[in-house]
Amino acid sequence: MKDFGKINIPILSVDKTVEALSSIYISAVISDTPFKSLPSIMLWGAPGIGKSQLVRALAEEIQGGTGKRCVVTDVRLLLFNPIDLRGIPTASADKTLAVWLKPKIFQMDESDEVVNILFLDEISAAPQSVQAAAYQITLDRIIGEHSLPDNCIVIAAGNRVTDKSVAYKMPRALANRLCHIEIEANFDSWLRWAVSHEISPKIVGFLSFRHDMLLENDASSDNQAFPTPRSWEMVSNLLKVSGDDPSAIYPLISGCVGGGVATEFCSWCRVFSRLPKIEDVFTGRYTEIPSETDVLYALISSMTSYVREHQNDIRGIELSIQYAMRLPADFSVVLLKNYMAINEDFKRYLMTIPSFTRWLSSKGRYLNGN
Repeated sequence: MKDFGKINIPILSVDKTVEALSSIYISAVISDTPFKSLPSIMLWGAPGIGKSQLVRALAEEIQGGTGKRCVVTDVRLLLFNPIDLRGIPTASADKTLAVWLKPKIFQMDESDEVVNILFLDEISAAPQSVQAAAYQITLDRIIGEHSLPDNCIVIAAGNRVTDKSVAYKMPRALANRLCHIEIEANFDSWLRWAVSHEISPKIVGFLSFRHDMLLENDASSDNQAFPTPRSWEMVSNLLKVSGDDPSAIYPLISGCVGGGVATEFCSWCRVFSRLPKIEDVFTGRYTEIPSETDVLYALISSMTSYVREHQNDIRGIELSIQYAMRLPADFSVVLLKNYMAINEDFKRYLMTIPSFTRWLSSKGRYLNGN
């Protein structure tokens, strides 16, 4: 007999989760299947792993796949009281009954042209009185006198008890009424997101070189600052407003990802000073192929950033793909994957470029790791 006790919940990357959930919800919209007939989703994962970004990406996929506007109502339950969810009691018109004013989170567009997502974040860390109210919404789509509209999807998220965060263990009877997914840190998934969301090329290059620095998995650590996808996004935003000089804002970077990681990142960023003028790659003036691994990672990160900002430079992109043909196969594949991750329109445009077609014929087999 199979030991069901050893079967765990699925562990998926952010983009695999978006792919799985968007497929179900888009199919539900097309087939006119009510959302209330589908189980509510519970996302588990380490702090900063990207659960909020996942929900926003899911909304974009649903909107693109259905043509309906998808609106996310983000509720951070750690900041809520039970009354924030149920509403404020007041007297009825004839002063004989108590009625509850509808909370703002229930004020959703109920029209057929809209899909709503109610995202109940930090549900496992909220006070238990708030959890009780939130679980009623998650399971029954109601609380007190108020109910969610039929066009609303409910997704909850929280940290695992093992993450050493504030988290309460979910009762088994409650857990059995939810669909659980654990979100894992996956570099390839993060990279596709980072390229399309203009994360600093220095960060993209560094983490391409040091995948292990994307997320600190040591739940026993007492460090207040540690690397996560969320904290690297914070560093990227700091670089954008500070002149892109990591050494000038080292204390702030250290405050986001920790001193040791910040030191390695700032040291690695000096590699960028050894790069050619990146425009020369796109004009054909630079033809050398670096031999150092760290320089190659920095180079392809800089090339990706250039293309993201110059998507109309047809000749330059053509020359850069010709240059990519001469790179080591694994770096060539990373570069073209980055190009394809910029956005769907640019990916379709790439398919029309003769040098990209030739690249696919020559190295396309490596795209799936073959």
